[in-house]
Amino acid sequence: MTTPEIKLVDKLTITFLVDNTIEWMTKLPPGFVHEVAQQLAHTDVPHDPRTGVPILDLENYCCGVHGFSALIQTEVDGSEPHYTLFDTGPDSRSLIRNIEALKPPIERIERIILSHWHSDHSGGMLSFLRYRKAHVPADAPPCVVDLHPDRPVARGISPHNTGKVIGRLPPDPEFAQIEELGGVVEKHADGHTVAGGTVWVSGEIPRVTHFEGGLPGAVRWFEKDGKGEWEKEEDIMDERYAAIDVIGRGLVIFSACSHAGIVNVVKDAVDRFLRPIYMVIGGLHLAGNDLTDRIPPTVDFLSNKLRPAPTYVLPMHCSGFVAKVALEEAFGEGCVPAGVGHKVVVEGNPEAEEMMHRATYQ
Repeated sequence: MTTPEIKLVDKLTITFLVDNTIEWMTKLPPGFVHEVAQQLAHTDVPHDPRTGVPILDLENYCCGVHGFSALIQTEVDGSEPHYTLFDTGPDSRSLIRNIEALKPPIERIERIILSHWHSDHSGGMLSFLRYRKAHVPADAPPCVVDLHPDRPVARGISPHNTGKVIGRLPPDPEFAQIEELGGVVEKHADGHTVAGGTVWVSGEIPRVTHFEGGLPGAVRWFEKDGKGEWEKEEDIMDERYAAIDVIGRGLVIFSACSHAGIVNVVKDAVDRFLRPIYMVIGGLHLAGNDLTDRIPPTVDFLSNKLRPAPTYVLPMHCSGFVAKVALEEAFGEGCVPAGVGHKVVVEGNPEAEEMMHRATYQ
């Protein structure tokens, strides 16, 4: 397997714009910042005229919804940072509300990466492009939208062993709709680097584990010769992950839903880059009765079999409460209760990189 060309990053900043969870009070590791602290630091924070102190403007803070979106900021050698939006949440409202709350530089977001064609990750894309078009000067560079070419007509949910489709997910954005709002569509089935070579977007994730079996009950609508029908589709083969390599730290992995299995994702990243995993972020898809059996082998792999083990695991979105408890037992404070509104700053360590290089390649 050829090692992809990816630049070592001196600084990585992550802002979680959409997630299921809001967490304001739990102790966080160094480099993690709660939303309230960020809000009170804004220059335009409202002040109470009577007491003169800043107001917790809860009417305009972030909201939690079933979905995921993270703003990834990568910097190399003090050069201008690259801003990449990984997924866009589930609907037309939550991402925009949270953008207005956190005030990220939307004019500098050069690319959207869609992890896979599920509406809890694609649902905010058109509203973001519409908002960006209305609030960014017309001469600003357009936003590239990085997509897997295999867009489904429809995806649905069929409870295990019932044979009945109980509902379909809302439609994903169409290529023409993206272009109408100024987005530049790029279709990628294979792995590639973006953001000035600082972010790797995977191609198809190899399925090599025996216990990670996709999304139970997933179905897809197929049409041929004017007829259509639902067919079983549990593997979700269009799913992709993103990786950033921080100098002296290792790989930071964004797995938005882990339908491929987070162990498969991590195995692929380690095999490709021959680098340790520093941080695992996103939905681990371990929630629900059908997936409970996957929790012990997943936690065992991340905490015991993978060496070195990740420094931090951030189980978000669809990870589920039981999986979070199991990961906290295994990782202690290395299992971080991250949620919407949090900011994470990962500073590189050049001195540690030299030691890491020797340990990895000798």
